[in-house]
Amino acid sequence: MKNFAVLTLVSLLAACGGGDDPRAFVAGAGKDLRGKVDPLPEVKPYEPFTYAATDLPDPFKPRKLTPPPGEGKGGGIQPPRDHAKQILENYPLEGLKMVGTLQQNKMTFALVKTPDNNLYRVKQGNYMGQNFGIVTQVTDTDIKLTEIVQDSGGDWTERATTLEMSEPSTQQAPKK
Repeated sequence: MKNFAVLTLVSLLAACGGGDDPRAFVAGAGKDLRGKVDPLPEVKPYEPFTYAATDLPDPFKPRKLTPPPGEGKGGGIQPPRDHAKQILENYPLEGLKMVGTLQQNKMTFALVKTPDNNLYRVKQGNYMGQNFGIVTQVTDTDIKLTEIVQDSGGDWTERATTLEMSEPSTQQAPKK
């Protein structure tokens, strides 16, 4: 067994060695090679472009679609302009929070908190938000409104919206 291991080792060493000198190989490896670099592509001269968009609409200004003749811009729903403006119409609907309800004389009121932390009582028929939103129903969990908004054609349309009760705050009063 010992002889077999020695014989295998000697044959492996013989296989690795022999042959060419590595220094001679490296010296002769690049003898016949010639490098070729492609010429750079021709650079085209800059041609300025004059952008004349005087006949195109400004992409940063909102546009209204022009309705077909005989449609739009006329009758139909109009926002109420003859009512006395109420305090909650000064705030966007997204900034108002329903925080509770109150019942007095068999009438349910919603308690609405404004962004500046004022609390207001709201009932059916009151106006809220900046889109002529009128309160249609007050429940224990939400306020249902009908807003009158202008569509892309310039006509006024009604949109049903709901202001839901906000989650109770998890903040605790600081301990003294």
